[in-house]
Amino acid sequence: MKATDIRTMTADQLDDELAKLKKEQFNLRFQKATGQLENTVRVRQVRRDIARIKTIASQKQASASKA
Repeated sequence: MKATDIRTMTADQLDDELAKLKKEQFNLRFQKATGQLENTVRVRQVRRDIARIKTIASQKQASASKA
């Protein structure tokens, strides 16, 4: 997911996407623990997408509180 895509989302959409990614992260961790994980790169992608969403959400919140 690209940062430009995330910046166009509303706060509710960001929360929904964050919840979806957290659930996927949990499933990936579970697959890794049981030895069923095939795409190991996806773990890193999901972790970085979560960080990207949290960063942009906090930036939006900070700019909203300034205004």
